[in-house]
Amino acid sequence: MATGWVWSERYMWHDTGTAGGPLPVSRWVEPMTHIEAPDAKRRFANLVAASGLLDRLTVLAPRPATVAELTRVHEPDYVADVEQQAAAGGGNLGGGTPFGEFSYEIALLAAGGVLSAVEAVFAGTVDNAYALVRPPGHHATPDHGRGFCLFNNVAIAARHAQQAYQIERVAIVDWDVHHGNGTQDTFWDDPSVLAISIHQDGVYPPRSGPVSDVGAHGTIVNVPLPPGSGDGAYRAAFADVVEPALDRFGPDLILVACGFDANGFDPLARQMLSSESFRWMTGRVKAAAERHCDRRLVLTHEGGYSPFAVPFCGLAVVEELCGIRTEVEDPYLPIVENYGGQLLPHQAEAIAKAAQRNDTSWASSS
Repeated sequence: MATGWVWSERYMWHDTGTAGGPLPVSRWVEPMTHIEAPDAKRRFANLVAASGLLDRLTVLAPRPATVAELTRVHEPDYVADVEQQAAAGGGNLGGGTPFGEFSYEIALLAAGGVLSAVEAVFAGTVDNAYALVRPPGHHATPDHGRGFCLFNNVAIAARHAQQAYQIERVAIVDWDVHHGNGTQDTFWDDPSVLAISIHQDGVYPPRSGPVSDVGAHGTIVNVPLPPGSGDGAYRAAFADVVEPALDRFGPDLILVACGFDANGFDPLARQMLSSESFRWMTGRVKAAAERHCDRRLVLTHEGGYSPFAVPFCGLAVVEELCGIRTEVEDPYLPIVENYGGQLLPHQAEAIAKAAQRNDTSWASSS
């Protein structure tokens, strides 16, 4: 199985400036590195190279997306506004989304990198591909960016596949820990795109992605999981929701918005996945792609802000895509696997145990 690999050092030059983590600097928020910094992604690329796996992948050169390709999803005025702000030295879209003078052209290269991966899959050059791009995209709506996202890379890729290759159905699986609100908004009225988002309930954007949001045709699927959800909850979500939805829909292409911020060390969320969790989820979407769309599967990088954990999660995903295990062992894996509550349904069990203990203690004290 041939796996494509999209990467450019240029992605790391997207300038998010200083911030107080995810928040802008203010009178009481001291400047530091913005949370959406290059470290986690660059170290992911470095580990793929250091492991020897890069030599077994098909390297795909990214290209800039055209304005015409962007405006299949985004309003022309919005695209022009980002370009103009960048040309003036940089700007800020709000929601923790500053960008620098050269970020517009880098964002074009990010969107175009995912298009390069899609093109290689349809050309038969590779069976599947991973696009390690920056800036991320799934929070960007047709007329506005937010949440570190300028342009919605995965939505642009879906539209490109439909128009360039005349396919009918595209499925998007988004396992970034934050809700894929931009993708949902883009395809709310479109029955040709199945948009599935598994996310921590309410973490970002606030009140976004409830299970009741199903779109105009039922092709929006939200799986909001409570904080503290571990491997068992995600496996259950795949078995009970994600895979049945993919099987009912029968996609011609599967795209994955691959965020690693549900890992057990991420600073912006409170979930407990390990590198093996991401390996397993990749195996499930890979199997779905084999069942439905002649193996056509493209993953595009979204969030993940732990620079020490993300590389091992990412390597596990790419290993699963290409079917090759390197000699690398994840030193953080036993730590996360040892977290309590990895099995489902740990929240209910914990509450039941607490209630039982409370009843017993009360009875004995009286």
